Amino acid sequence: MNSTSSTSTSGEQTKDIEFYQPLDYTPVTTVGYMLRNVHISLLKMIDIEMQKHDLTAMQWRPLLFIYIGKVDTAAALAKETDMDTGATTRMLDRLQNKGLLIRNRSEQDRRVVHLALTEEGKKVCEKIPADLCKVANHHLRGFSQQEHDLLKDFLGRMLANGMNT
Repeated sequence: MNSTSSTSTSGEQTKDIEFYQPLDYTPVTTVGYMLRNVHISLLKMIDIEMQKHDLTAMQWRPLLFIYIGKVDTAAALAKETDMDTGATTRMLDRLQNKGLLIRNRSEQDRRVVHLALTEEGKKVCEKIPADLCKVANHHLRGFSQQEHDLLKDFLGRMLANGMNT
């Protein structure tokens, strides 16, 4: 990767710094390692919170995405959750067996499977945001509003940098 310049949060042009060098690289001190461990910690705590709804950490997301209207087909769900279609089908089977969603094949295109929540699925989805907030707020204990805003900005910039490679 070439050295370039970027715009900092203060709007200043900065020269890109290569924070990691091969000779002194220690994986456990990298931002990526820390992000991975934060993600694992979040998932573990979400898993605990979702147990009261008889859901796993991987099952709440599809339900919530359907609930908020982000996806309405099995293919869109697979793409949004970065899961292969087989894994998506198995998860949808489990959620349907729990009585939380229904699947309907499109009459115009039999390959398309539309997803909808049952009344029970909607009731569960109404409770999920409070559980997710509890987990997020637990992980952000001790942060000021400014630190929270900076963290979101920094992570957004990292995502943008990753998308622009």
